[in-house]
Amino acid sequence: MESRIEMIEYEESEGKLRELYDKFNGKMANILKVHSLNPKSLEAHLEYYKVIMFGKSPLKRSTREMIATVVSSKNDCFY
Repeated sequence: MESRIEMIEYEESEGKLRELYDKFNGKMANILKVHSLNPKSLEAHLEYYKVIMFGKSPLKRSTREMIATVVSSKNDCFY
């Protein structure tokens, strides 16, 4: 599906954005790639994700993964 949001692809990236893409071996999901016009926003999204999924929480990691899976499924999203 084509995105309505302009995104910079790996081949066109440079500087900080290229560094961030390289952390994902150049293959970043569109949910992250929508931040490509603003690498600081992308970094913030990645930090947010790390806190939600790996940070201190009363929920076990497996529970958080299950919540993410169910929400993605309900939204017809493969993430």
